[in-house]
Amino acid sequence: MKRSRLYHLYDKIQRRVVPGLRYSQDFYEDRLREVLSQNAWWLDIGCGHQVLPAWREQQEKSLVQQAEFVVGFDYDWPSLIKHRSIQLRVQGKISALSFKDESFDLVTANMVVEHLAEPDLQFREIHRILRPGGLFVFHTPNAYGYMTLFARLVPEFMKGRLIQLLDGRAAEDVFKTYYRANTESQIRRLAQQTGFEIEKLRLVASVAKFAVIAPLAFFELLWIRLLLWRGLRPLRTNLIVTLKKCSR
Repeated sequence: MKRSRLYHLYDKIQRRVVPGLRYSQDFYEDRLREVLSQNAWWLDIGCGHQVLPAWREQQEKSLVQQAEFVVGFDYDWPSLIKHRSIQLRVQGKISALSFKDESFDLVTANMVVEHLAEPDLQFREIHRILRPGGLFVFHTPNAYGYMTLFARLVPEFMKGRLIQLLDGRAAEDVFKTYYRANTESQIRRLAQQTGFEIEKLRLVASVAKFAVIAPLAFFELLWIRLLLWRGLRPLRTNLIVTLKKCSR
């Protein structure tokens, strides 16, 4: 069965089991639209070759055009040179951002924070280059989410192939993960230590990862439906976080 037919079948199952379920990337895109102003100086860290998922290219370009000044920042040069919407790109490490103090109004990171080995140092750098009142908005997996727990059990040599099957990502787009800023308590502690205040923190449930395997997708969707119950909020799959640099 072709992948498109599998997704069509999954969509029918999802509408019955969890009607109205949204992809976590949709929540992240919504948040970007809420915080992005026309005069904003925006830095997207760990930008890779896109800000939003592949099928949201036009919406991504619209967001980028909305800001006054946009910079893409990444350590991986092959990804950086292929970026589809940000013209100004800088290679470097998040632990040593090559920008002056208080340069940006907005810093964003889409599925990047889980790769930070020293989040206390890296959060301080982000805080340093933000202007007073500036925001750090990021989307990342919840360390207590079932897919994160599953991924941490998978041997490294298998991860590339598995991610390609479930996510459609190429092997070169898979990087080492640490999950050191990936729970609500970790984020609250890091925010306090690095001078941020939490403006908004959402734990959201996302669409099924096993969408291409219909029998598994059904049982996964049943679990996702349970995750929407308030009592299981800490186990939802993704975090959408907005940290604010306090004004002087």
